[in-house]
Amino acid sequence: MTYQALARKWRPHDFNEIVGQEAVVKSLMSALKSDRLHHAYLFTGTRGVGKTTIARVLAKALNCEDIQAANPCGQCPVCRDIDDDKYIDFLEIDAASRTKVEDTRDLIDNIQYAPSRGRYKVYLIDEVHMLSGHSFNALLKTLEEPPPHVKFLLATTDPQKIPVTVLSRCLQFSLKHLTVNQLTGQMAAILQKETIAYDAPALVLIAHVAAGSMRDGLSLLDQAIVFGEGQVSVANVQSMLGTVGSQAVGELLLTVAANDPAGVLQKIAEMADFSSDFDSVCAGMIRMLHRTALAQVVPETLALTESREVVENLAAAFAPEEVQLYYQIALTGRKDLQLAVDLRSGFEMLLLRMLAFRPMGTVSTSAEQNPGVAPVPVVKTIVKQQVSKSSEDTLKPSEASDWLAMVGAMNLGGMARELANNCILASLTDDQCRLMLDERFKELHGKKTEQSLLKALEGYLGRAVKLVIQPQSLAHTTTPAVLINEQIKSRQQAAEQAIDDDKAVRALKDRFSAHVIPGTIEPVKSSEEK
Repeated sequence: MTYQALARKWRPHDFNEIVGQEAVVKSLMSALKSDRLHHAYLFTGTRGVGKTTIARVLAKALNCEDIQAANPCGQCPVCRDIDDDKYIDFLEIDAASRTKVEDTRDLIDNIQYAPSRGRYKVYLIDEVHMLSGHSFNALLKTLEEPPPHVKFLLATTDPQKIPVTVLSRCLQFSLKHLTVNQLTGQMAAILQKETIAYDAPALVLIAHVAAGSMRDGLSLLDQAIVFGEGQVSVANVQSMLGTVGSQAVGELLLTVAANDPAGVLQKIAEMADFSSDFDSVCAGMIRMLHRTALAQVVPETLALTESREVVENLAAAFAPEEVQLYYQIALTGRKDLQLAVDLRSGFEMLLLRMLAFRPMGTVSTSAEQNPGVAPVPVVKTIVKQQVSKSSEDTLKPSEASDWLAMVGAMNLGGMARELANNCILASLTDDQCRLMLDERFKELHGKKTEQSLLKALEGYLGRAVKLVIQPQSLAHTTTPAVLINEQIKSRQQAAEQAIDDDKAVRALKDRFSAHVIPGTIEPVKSSEEK
């Protein structure tokens, strides 16, 4: 026997097998049960979501000899003949190849005759928007007053091109894009029936590329099975699609967080060696930033997130405003990739744009800060305390405010800024800077993060130094992060008290029983913060 593609072999044969179109299926089955059948149905939606499949199932249900709870039995001669394209009272017409008015008139001339075997003559016109204007005019009168034995089933990917006079005579159903979970669930069920080994993450990759189309997903699955010689693995699917995994995308974004341009270009070079499709890499980066933003706003979504550990690291590395900015840069930059000389150079410019426009001197909103409070910019004043040039003069542990000012003057970003804000300055000599890191945040300490902090520190001091970072219990010590939180709370309380003491506000409260909506008061930014 010749091989049959998965999309054809596993095409649904009744309403119960249709995936992702529950609302449409429920409406059609209710109409069949109550015998309230319209004379013309129009199914719209993107490619591969089930328009013609639902139409064929409905055609079987209309003429099935043993219909069961509004579902075609699939075993009677009518059902088998429609599945095999042999049923004389079911005509499937491709409007893309039969656009002439003569074809439509031939169709209309045969409509008047009663069905040969079944209850209804069913006409399925696929891609109906391809009919010419004259063809629509010829069909219009029949659609308005069809014989009782005729049912029209129309399918299109572009309903905007159908005349409104035709649309008004049809019962229209808009089919939805299928979700990633629906696509992966169906693909997994098919592979189990085919007894083919697969990796679940590989199906997720295919589902993302399929973009809501079941037919596209199954076609890619066919290709993956052949490419993997009978198996569907993550590595083979990535190689076939030219994509990279979420771990690689996460590492690329963490390199951006560390403000490491050389590291970013190195990661891109590694992806290029892998023959990556940078458009799909950009799409993966957009999805990763979206999950990161959700995790920062609603941490509970992490439990439902793919690549949870990667998303957790990104949520800790980026401030919320950085995630929003980078998401917008990636979203807009993806459109520009096709305008670049080549995709790689366009992608490199996209990442360099992130580095060039990253927010400077801001502090990310952590879980310890009050929800809804905007981040407070770091004070960008140069520390007034002069550092002794003598290597014998060692500073005592500095006040958190002094270290905070130094951090602000260094213009750190991302994880390096978070690392610095959770440290205190223990000592600073001519050739060494020693920091104490709050051990509760020791996961912030990494090689690349330390290098970014050292580079900024040497630029601030104007000389090369050795950086030593030692984790230590600082639960009762005021780090810059603690000081920033206290400043936020203090300023917020002052702003709320100022509103409460305002005479006009008090008059409104007394006269109209007014009240201040919680969470709507924010401190006025200073001139340095604007």
